[in-house]
Amino acid sequence: MTSNEPHDLQCLTIGELEQHAAVHMDKQTRDYYNEGADSGSTLLENSQAYDKYRIRPRVLRDISLIDTSVPIFGALNSIPLGIAPTAMQCLAHPDGEIATAKACKKAGMVMGLSSFATTTLENVATASDGNPNVLQLYLFEERAHSTKLIQRAKNAGYKAVFLTVDTPMLGRRNMEIRNQFKLPKPYKIANFTEDNDSAAAKTVMEGQPSSNADDNNNNSEKQKTSSSTPGYHDGQKRRAPSGPISFHSHAPNPTLCWEKDIGWLKEQCGCEMEVWVKGIATAEDALLAVHHQVDGIIVSNHGGRQLNGALATLDALPEIVEVAKGKVPVHVDGGIRHGTDIFKALALGADFVWVGRPVLWGLAYKGQEGVELCLRLLRDEFTLCMGLVGTTKVGEITKDYLVKVDKSGFVSRL
Repeated sequence: MTSNEPHDLQCLTIGELEQHAAVHMDKQTRDYYNEGADSGSTLLENSQAYDKYRIRPRVLRDISLIDTSVPIFGALNSIPLGIAPTAMQCLAHPDGEIATAKACKKAGMVMGLSSFATTTLENVATASDGNPNVLQLYLFEERAHSTKLIQRAKNAGYKAVFLTVDTPMLGRRNMEIRNQFKLPKPYKIANFTEDNDSAAAKTVMEGQPSSNADDNNNNSEKQKTSSSTPGYHDGQKRRAPSGPISFHSHAPNPTLCWEKDIGWLKEQCGCEMEVWVKGIATAEDALLAVHHQVDGIIVSNHGGRQLNGALATLDALPEIVEVAKGKVPVHVDGGIRHGTDIFKALALGADFVWVGRPVLWGLAYKGQEGVELCLRLLRDEFTLCMGLVGTTKVGEITKDYLVKVDKSGFVSRL
């Protein structure tokens, strides 16, 4: 039923993996990966939402052969779990996205790559060795940058773009502000080195290159040419961001809208790549996604890093599933820390789930081996859950296997 590989006796749960990772990461990296927006209540509720549900197991069923696999992007995924796109993975381990790609290949799980990765999308595709990849996309106001990236992804064989739609502005992340986070040398935002000069390619958060004491001796004129300016509205027209591509200046795009951008993106991706929208949190927007003929929906609140006080993704999921009516697949991310969480999300109607932070924790713990451990823990827990519930195929998982527990402890069927 579960893996025959030996246990890591120092790390038997995702919770323990998080603890190990905390020791291996410096404070800046740990804070950047782990914090949510403002007080972090939505980040916390993403995980706590799963505790509202209890599982109703069935017995005396033949579960001697359990098939956890599901088809996705033309391949067979070992379980209904993908690795969510997370930025700058070399902060966690020098092998970064390459280690994650190799672990995904070994586990038979699709990998999402952030636009703001520290490894080029081409090198990740090579390391994936035919395992499916998708590219998370921030659609920049200056379309030429995005057009280049989309074409490169098509050439490298990426199966889809996941358009991030919940960042018209950036959420307030206080530890990131306090730490004055910058990407340390020698790492770069690898996918934009063609657009930036060698110094500017290191820019990440504030539109300034990362620096050390020696760099501070550079003349001020060079620093000026390396800085980025966020977009703004001058009262008459919108002025697009300028300068080298950085996260804070270019990723937020307040001009994005259904009418002009989804059709354009579908045209750019053509028949080679699917277009999904990542960041849907309401039934109303799910209906618009279906209307504009996207290929799929990811229910997401950006890991609790954008609007604090927003619904937990699991709480938002049922209304979105209801209005999608099977016309497009509905995936969900946020807060998954155990194989039973995967089961609960599927029982509530998700077709597939994505996990982010636990993979970063595995990467920080032991590089590729740590990511493999993370994925193995979740796979084994999910397989065990399926068996103990009495299901042998993913398609058998329905809401009949769940009850909801309210704050008073009363149980209700779904």
